[in-house]
Amino acid sequence: MNQKKVQCLTKYQIRGGKPLHGTIEISGAKNAAVAIIPAALLVDGVCRIENIPQISDVTLILQILRELGADVRTVNRSTVDVDCSHIRNRQVPHELARKIRASYYLVGALLGRFGWAEVPLPGGCDLGGRPVDQHIKGFVAMGAEVEVRNGLIYAQVPNGRLSGGQVYLDIVSVGATMNIMLAATLADGMTIIENAAKEPHIVDLANFLNSMGANIMGAGTDVIKIRGVDRLRGGSYSIIPDQIEAGTYMAAVAAAGGEVLIKNVIPKHLDCITAKLVEMGVDVEEQDDAVLVRRSGPITRVNVKTMPYPGFPTDMQPQIAAVLCLAQGTSVLTEGVWDSRYRYVDEFRRMGAHIQVDGKVAVIEGVEKLTGARIQACDLRAGAAMVIAGLAAQGTTEIGCIHHIERGYEDIVRKLSGVGADIRVVVTPDEEKQSQVG
Repeated sequence: MNQKKVQCLTKYQIRGGKPLHGTIEISGAKNAAVAIIPAALLVDGVCRIENIPQISDVTLILQILRELGADVRTVNRSTVDVDCSHIRNRQVPHELARKIRASYYLVGALLGRFGWAEVPLPGGCDLGGRPVDQHIKGFVAMGAEVEVRNGLIYAQVPNGRLSGGQVYLDIVSVGATMNIMLAATLADGMTIIENAAKEPHIVDLANFLNSMGANIMGAGTDVIKIRGVDRLRGGSYSIIPDQIEAGTYMAAVAAAGGEVLIKNVIPKHLDCITAKLVEMGVDVEEQDDAVLVRRSGPITRVNVKTMPYPGFPTDMQPQIAAVLCLAQGTSVLTEGVWDSRYRYVDEFRRMGAHIQVDGKVAVIEGVEKLTGARIQACDLRAGAAMVIAGLAAQGTTEIGCIHHIERGYEDIVRKLSGVGADIRVVVTPDEEKQSQVG
């Protein structure tokens, strides 16, 4: 609690109502980086990983690898060399794992390489039920014995090496798909994942592993086949741009108005987001590795349902909600992936939004304007949505608990300031702490 209080003293202060103009460069994909860095555990030699985003989730996962005995060398701001040839420890430190959702990828990687893993249950954003049962189902299908007790995942293979198996995922799970891929890379024989997730970061993980010598086919489709190999050798790999970061800035232009060139993207990955923004009356012009986003007229109501890729991403749901608060008419937003993704609604209401939530459905009645208020980020994407709402609102918005936002957005203040937003980091003195912080 105390740590949270300290973290909540640093805030973003936004004076809204200014259209955005200029260029924003997108960083490497968070969701790819947090799986590719643990994947280095499977590699016998040095992996050079490029285009890594400078965010707290990445810092944590690199710190965990160091604690396990990996040699991690920073080459430059977005490149690291990771050598896991001399891993000494296979027990993942509890206090680090608790802070990050992606710590569960360490189970697949350690199990694949050593036949044994002990990893605390993950932390990260609380988005309702996000069980690891599909991950465990995959490990068991490959011959592992897995137990969850006292907040730890214990996994071991009696004969020391996993064997290929067939896994049908009951729900489309990105985390389980990636974790099973990691475990299967060095297993004996063929592993088949059916009903696999198809997100761009899954393809990125497969490409990373294949470039080091793995044999993975079908990533990006709903059937992935992994033929186990004896070893992976070192090499270098550059992570894809972040689809969700790009989508967030596209939504920011839609809400605040203006014209921004968003560079270093793969436009195809953004199709699901672009389609909705165009339907709302936003101009989006695709270029080779950039999109030009322009909004000058009114925003039109749309209905959005989040779905696994190539559907509209659940990680963009709060950000699109922020835009729809300003649309003409009534929009219906349906969450098709997570149970608990509307905790931000109360904060939007403080700014004058009209939103009703019933289970997984939010009905948003557009208002003429939002008004600045003191609000708290409750998770990563909700925090980004609050920044968007603050940029579009009249007056000053203060956002607390920004550590959530910094888990997934590199230099968000600098990037937005560069396109004309009035946003800065302020540290609130102790006596001004609000009693409701936390």
